[in-house]
Amino acid sequence: MIWNTLTYTGWGRVHSATAKVARPERTSTLAAAQSEQSAPAFGMRRSYGDSCLNDGGHALDMTRMDRLLDFDPETGILEVEAGARIGDIARRFAPDGWLPAVMPGTGFATIGGCIAHDVHGKNHHGAGSFGQHVTEITLMNGGKLQKVGPSKGAKLFRATVGGMGQTGAIVSAKIKLLPCKGDVITVTERRIENLDHFLEALDNSQSTYTVGWVDATAKGETLGRGILEEAETGYGLVPDAKRAKSVPFNAPKWALSNPVVRLFNASYFRRVPEDGRTSVKPITEFFFPLDKLLEWNRLYGKRGFHQFQCVVPITEATVLRVMLDKIGREGLASPLAVIKRMGPGRAGLMSFPMEGYTLAVDFPNRGAAEALIAELEEIAKNAGGRIYLAKDATLSPAHVRSMYPDVAKFAKLITEIDPNGAYETDQTRRLNIRSHA
Repeated sequence: MIWNTLTYTGWGRVHSATAKVARPERTSTLAAAQSEQSAPAFGMRRSYGDSCLNDGGHALDMTRMDRLLDFDPETGILEVEAGARIGDIARRFAPDGWLPAVMPGTGFATIGGCIAHDVHGKNHHGAGSFGQHVTEITLMNGGKLQKVGPSKGAKLFRATVGGMGQTGAIVSAKIKLLPCKGDVITVTERRIENLDHFLEALDNSQSTYTVGWVDATAKGETLGRGILEEAETGYGLVPDAKRAKSVPFNAPKWALSNPVVRLFNASYFRRVPEDGRTSVKPITEFFFPLDKLLEWNRLYGKRGFHQFQCVVPITEATVLRVMLDKIGREGLASPLAVIKRMGPGRAGLMSFPMEGYTLAVDFPNRGAAEALIAELEEIAKNAGGRIYLAKDATLSPAHVRSMYPDVAKFAKLITEIDPNGAYETDQTRRLNIRSHA
């Protein structure tokens, strides 16, 4: 197997790694690579921090293993290789009345990545997490194949889902697609005046898909204002999805300065009429809105950006006000801030979701950003919440045990499976995950 030296980053581009990377195309070549050197796998590298990095080591790029292997139209179960992208699956099967049960905010996420981080979507309050719709995973550890599922090999299955690739390379999986009404989606948007109204609207929503954009620069009586989107799939004729454009260069620092962001957010809030509006769109424009702007991470400049994403219990929702107040006063937020209502669904020992509210905010990588994020992490911890490891690049190792109470079980199992730490990444080393065994 050919190993090429590659310097690569996660989507946030704050951290980078230089590693020897192999790109297998078949299970046989993956086995050959693992027999030479067991190594952590990555896909499209849409995780934001350092969870896909292995600086100074080896890594497996799984993006060439992207085939659809089998589909049962009676059950909706699709067997697919780990490198297949969730957006491609949605575009292929929605016209036939099927959609992946759970989809993250980008269609470029691979199936392996969706499993490794047990991703959630705009329907978590009803459908739960991605791993709850996985019926079987084929793993390769040290060149040997193993099939696990919710009942057969359940212990290893729960360590793999949300397990950040620490149990071996995900080769393929069987996932259960859900029936949908078609390849278009009806979206209703309405303005929400402040955080209290936002939480009430999220709690009362009966829609299958619900997501809120928050103006993270708003203060005072308008703190937490934003736009609520509620959506249902359906049939109909809509214009073709717009062709994606690319950000050709790193944006200058002033492009996301506080005055510019405040003006943009005010305009974005007012784009929805006071009495709301309803429109019909291609499904991809609702589920993956940023994918139409390729390389949008360049908008944050060459130093990259952090995303802070937490979830806090329903009973601790008041801490969101504290967080948004701190964010507004610091003036560091970008226009990308999202709030959602989450249900209890999670499938893995290290899965992020819990019943409550999740807040995600992007910050350009500037001097005060990491200090602010550390304060926000502390608030989330004290509220009984947790930080999403797919987005994390800054979390203190001291917070892991309180945020992820099953970390000791997880660490014990992966240490038994991988005693030499061949599947460790920059993130698991930074967080000292295996020390909890």
